[in-house]
Amino acid sequence: MQDIRAVIFDLDNTILNRTRTFEGFTRSFIESYFSHLETAEPIFARIIELDEDGYKDKGQLFDELLQELPWINLPVHQELMDFYAEHYVGNAVLMEQAQEVVREIRQKYKTALITNGRTDIQYGKIDRLGIRDDFDLIIVSEEAGVKKPDPRIFEMALERLALNPEQCIYIGDHPANDVQGAADAGLHPIWMKVNQPWRDDLTVKPVHVIEHLSELQKFL
Repeated sequence: MQDIRAVIFDLDNTILNRTRTFEGFTRSFIESYFSHLETAEPIFARIIELDEDGYKDKGQLFDELLQELPWINLPVHQELMDFYAEHYVGNAVLMEQAQEVVREIRQKYKTALITNGRTDIQYGKIDRLGIRDDFDLIIVSEEAGVKKPDPRIFEMALERLALNPEQCIYIGDHPANDVQGAADAGLHPIWMKVNQPWRDDLTVKPVHVIEHLSELQKFL
């Protein structure tokens, strides 16, 4: 990797600790709707399981929860979607040393963020974390009209940064969306190994594998 000019990050489980954020939301959800239960641990575990590390559509998730959980008064679907929009964002937590690492990298390189998700939710988390000004560019898939792993969302970032793909590193936790997607667009992918297992059907390999953002200091 020579002539690197920009470091581009995924958001969830890369900059934002998505695991802890959703766990915090789930506790708020249980406190609001299931305080009548003597123990809520089985419900907590089931919600985490059904969420599929954030990759299940939230409309579908709440459909399933409405059917499965022991409600006293069954809410309407939109009420749960509104609760999610408010309380999920409110529980946003950074990955360890995330802001410090990004700010250090920004002293030498341009920094950007490419994230799949709803515009209001993703920007809500970004603002809750206070990191909007730490990036030269932020692209959210809903407003972009295309999502990872489609190479076009990476190409959109390259165009706005005025850089060639080989001048950019991309860091993310999802093997297909982040590593394969970035590689297909010509960027140098680094895999942030968190919850998602590697997939043997992928045709690329990351240039590096890390478990903590602080490890980037070895390469940059």
